Amino acid sequence: MDLELLAELRNDHEVLAAAADLAGGDALTAGTALRARGVEPGLAAAALTQATLRRSARAKFGAAADRMFFTRPGLEQATRAVVAERRAARLAAAGVRTVADLGCGLGADALAFARAGLRVHAVDADPLTAATAAANADALGLADRIEVTCADATTVEVERFDAVFADPARRKAGRGRVFDPASFSPPWDFVAGLAARVPRTVLKLAPGIDHALLPAGAEGEWVSVGGDLVEAAFWCGPLAAVPRRATLLPGGQELTGTGERDGPVGPVGRWLYDPDPAVVRSHLVAEFASAVGGRLADPEIAYVYADDAVDTPYARRLEVLDVLPFSLKRLRAALRERGVGRLEIRKRGSALEPDRLRRDLKLAGTSAAGIVLTRVAGAPTALVTTHS
Repeated sequence: MDLELLAELRNDHEVLAAAADLAGGDALTAGTALRARGVEPGLAAAALTQATLRRSARAKFGAAADRMFFTRPGLEQATRAVVAERRAARLAAAGVRTVADLGCGLGADALAFARAGLRVHAVDADPLTAATAAANADALGLADRIEVTCADATTVEVERFDAVFADPARRKAGRGRVFDPASFSPPWDFVAGLAARVPRTVLKLAPGIDHALLPAGAEGEWVSVGGDLVEAAFWCGPLAAVPRRATLLPGGQELTGTGERDGPVGPVGRWLYDPDPAVVRSHLVAEFASAVGGRLADPEIAYVYADDAVDTPYARRLEVLDVLPFSLKRLRAALRERGVGRLEIRKRGSALEPDRLRRDLKLAGTSAAGIVLTRVAGAPTALVTTHS
């Protein structure tokens, strides 16, 4: 899609409606059907692409996706609505009324800011992306609260706004994801310096970001949605409330702490807790262990063990049925004795490849179980557990 096709799609609701009815079937047949109605080939292809992307976008945006416009890379990188809405609510609660959204993409965060009552100056360096963000603001009735500009984020006079939200691009055409912050766009030096210019700054980053990059005094938050780790956010200046936070959505549960505690170490217990990835990445495993009366069996492995079952949203709980020093022969015998034919394999701190291990075990039973490949006091260990 290009700027001309986007403009045509915005003005031709009938073509989009027809494409929505045809999408999901054979692409060639759908394209032929649209062209038979007099739709130009390029517009027909763009409309069908939009219909397909809108279907995919419902997982992130719900019913609003059916009125929005997307590019494939933009949809992949867009913030989920539930994450953007929570961020917007937090900014609004902090008294923010105007925000500069640097690297706005398709406008997911800008839309949430506007719904929360903020006025938004959204900026993206790519002309098509900026135009798509503007189209989304208009389609959702928020154009009066969102000003979209195609510009280099480094040229924005950010001091005019109450807060800054920056989502630096972490992908490059032909190179996929970029992991070196120096290669972000805009570059990390600019992004990291925003808080000195506008104290209420929020940075959206990849969940694997190095904790060492967290600005002094800032809060590091890691967010998971339905158990999938989706992003990290650095909350700077007066927006920082705690050193580290793990947030679980859509439920909104929050675990906080310093991120620097060492958890107690002890033996494997009856129950194994596999913490949510947001808890692990925020370095809050010790805080979680305290919450369930648990301990680590190895100080370097983020599995928590306890003698009592405690209901918690922050981890999946499994009952430990057997603890075996790792040996393929011993493990195969233990699983056959239990009649296990269906096996869920988890691992942390083990170099074993689950698919290969599954083949080597040659199971033929009818019951289900789980195994956890890990280390206990530094020794390779296999835990036989209930199936989750």
